[in-house]
Amino acid sequence: MAEDKPPFIDPLNAFCKDTEAYLVGNTDGPLSGLTFAAKDIFDIEGHVTGGGNPDWKATHSPANHNAWIVQTLVDAGATMVGKTHTDELTRGILGENAHYGTPINSKAPARVPGGSSSGSAAAVAGGLVDFALGSDTGGSVRIPASFCGLYGLRPTHGRVLLDGILTQSPSYDTIGWFTRDASTYARIAEVVFGNPIPDTIPSHLVIAEDAFEEADRDVSDVLRPVAEKISAMVRNSSQVRLAPSGLIAWASQQNILQSEEAWDSVKDWVDTVNPRFSFWVSERYNLAINLTQDQITEAALLREQVRTRMDEVFANGGIVCLPTAVAPAPLLGLPASAKKEIQGRLSHLTCIAGTTGRPQLSLPLGEVNGLPVGLSFLGEHGSDEELIGFARIVEEAMVT
Repeated sequence: MAEDKPPFIDPLNAFCKDTEAYLVGNTDGPLSGLTFAAKDIFDIEGHVTGGGNPDWKATHSPANHNAWIVQTLVDAGATMVGKTHTDELTRGILGENAHYGTPINSKAPARVPGGSSSGSAAAVAGGLVDFALGSDTGGSVRIPASFCGLYGLRPTHGRVLLDGILTQSPSYDTIGWFTRDASTYARIAEVVFGNPIPDTIPSHLVIAEDAFEEADRDVSDVLRPVAEKISAMVRNSSQVRLAPSGLIAWASQQNILQSEEAWDSVKDWVDTVNPRFSFWVSERYNLAINLTQDQITEAALLREQVRTRMDEVFANGGIVCLPTAVAPAPLLGLPASAKKEIQGRLSHLTCIAGTTGRPQLSLPLGEVNGLPVGLSFLGEHGSDEELIGFARIVEEAMVT
């Protein structure tokens, strides 16, 4: 239920300062005692969903109901303490917002937290809440999870209702969340999915060779031994190159198709309002405006090839293991050209789950020079619970 928001200290600039959104959880639910935050794309009754852009907020009305996932979590006992910053209309992957500033990555304060679920990741990594909601269209849960040393799932596309959220690209949009440990992650997942989380070891583990080659050498050198150790826990393992045509080509098709949908979702509003955007967001929308039908058709054909290839990889079941990101969190305030280069490279790995609609869970299993780097499990459609259960087993094994 809604109540007046109590005083809350936010030293990380993770939370939106222009909303008093606050919901008290039921006292007897399975998540009772947990606190959470919601990225400012989730509707809260009586509050305007800001979407990381002041012109969006100024031209939209308060929500008339809570987003499905927010209400589900509150009904289960969790208390929502506030809304968190996001890249503008979720069109970013580093977490720097030209209007509201950049949330602080407590695991690497001189570096970005990752976006677009930047505030949610920063709030969890900094211990301000137990968990936080984000969204993942092109990597916006997985990348912040890797940069901030957290658990973060991109669910199977369509498994979590998008009711009551600001969408970007419906063919790719998913809802995820962040925690600091696998047990809490599983506790929340049982509520979201409505199923128990099994302690299951997969039948087969595939190490994605080309994905490890795509990552920086120091990232691969840290994570590859972890992947090998995990493979020893599984009955069968193998090494496979996922992309015959190269992961760069795989990323290019999603960039085109996602951009087309993202522009389609806001073009009427942009034409009416002429809003203020950062340079990067403007550039991404301009890319979409200038796409040709031939480019879109070619990208759609390649998308089907990617899906067919990944169906082959998963023909024998199991999971795929790959780095979540190609590098640790970049430094704050990079020049525009450097930002474009790293954002492009990040998509080479994030596009696999996005294109195929499969679940991918990032685990905080490595560090490079003290900076977090995530290792991911990519599963078959609908295997979200199994990925989370295996992550819980892996966490226990790594600790002991």
